[in-house]
Amino acid sequence: MAQLSTPWWLRNGHANTVYSFLRGRGIALPPAHEDWVEVEPKVELLIRSHWQRQAAPALLLVHGLEGSSEAGYMLTTATAALGRGWHVARMNVRGCGDSEPRCATLYNSGKSGDVARAVEWLASRPLVSAVAVGGFSMGGNLVLKYAGERAEDALPPLLAVAAVSPCLDLAASADALHRKVNYFYERRFLENLKGRLRRHDAREPGRYPVGRLGTLRSVRAFDDVITAPFTGYRNADDYYFRASAARVLDRIRVPTLILHAEDDPFIVVTQESRNTMEGNPNIRFIATRHGGHCAFINTRRSAEGVYWAETRVAEFCDEVWRRGRKS
Repeated sequence: MAQLSTPWWLRNGHANTVYSFLRGRGIALPPAHEDWVEVEPKVELLIRSHWQRQAAPALLLVHGLEGSSEAGYMLTTATAALGRGWHVARMNVRGCGDSEPRCATLYNSGKSGDVARAVEWLASRPLVSAVAVGGFSMGGNLVLKYAGERAEDALPPLLAVAAVSPCLDLAASADALHRKVNYFYERRFLENLKGRLRRHDAREPGRYPVGRLGTLRSVRAFDDVITAPFTGYRNADDYYFRASAARVLDRIRVPTLILHAEDDPFIVVTQESRNTMEGNPNIRFIATRHGGHCAFINTRRSAEGVYWAETRVAEFCDEVWRRGRKS
C-alpha cells in the first residue's frame, strides 16, 4: 500500500482537516440514481447510486456526523471506486441530507442496523456480485460495528470493510472534542445538531425538549439529554459504551482496513482498542503520523493523487475482490 506523503505545511492535524474541508475537489460524478429504502415505519434511507453496465462488486459508503451523501470524501471515494469498475452507493444516515423529512426518529452512532438494511438492499440489486462497505468518522464506527455484529455465516456475504478516522471509542473521542483547542469543531457540530432537532420539533411539536438546547454546551451534553434518551440509551455513558465499535472489533471476520491519523484533532483510539485490532488477523490498522480528521492530504507530486485515504479505501476493497476471484 502506497505511503502517505503529507506536504510540510499540512503536518498539523488542524491544518490538514480544515484544508481538506475547504479545498475544492472538482468532482463530476455521473447522475446518481435515487432510492428510498425503508428501515422501519416512518424511517427511510436515501441512497444515491452509480451503476456499471455489467456485473460488478458494489461499495456502500457511509458518511460522518452531520454529513451527507454529498460530503467531499464520499464523492472522491465514489470516483475512485467507479474508476475501478465498481458500483457505488452513497448512503445518507437516517435523517441526514435530503432524507430528513422522511425520517421520524433521530440518528446515532450505533445504528448499525441501518447499514445492515442498506447492505441487504444493495446485495439484492441486479448485477451486484458482492458488497463491501466503507465509512468515515461516525460512518466508520457504524460499518465496523456492523461487521463485528454479523454472524460468520450471515447473508448476504460481506466482502470487505474500510473505515477512515472512525470514532470507534466514542467516549474518549467525545471528551477530546470538548478540549478548548477543538472549540470550533464542537461548536459547528452542536449548531447543526441543535438545528436538526428544532426542525424535528417544527414537524412534531413537543416531542423533544428544545427548551433545554440553550444549556447544552458540548456534544456529550447533547447526547446525554437528547441522543441517548430518545434513541434507547440511559445516558451518554451508556450510549457511548454500547454504540462503540471498539466492543466488537475482536469479532470482525472479514478483511478490514482502518485508517487513523495520530494528529486527528478529536478522534482517539485507545490502547485497548489498538491491542484488540493487533490481535485480530482480519484487521489492518494503519496509523499515520499526519492526516488530521478524514483528510489525509497527499503531496501533489504523488502518483497516488491528493486524496490518499479515499484512494486507499477503493484500492483495498478492489484488492480483496481480486484475491477472492483468484482463489
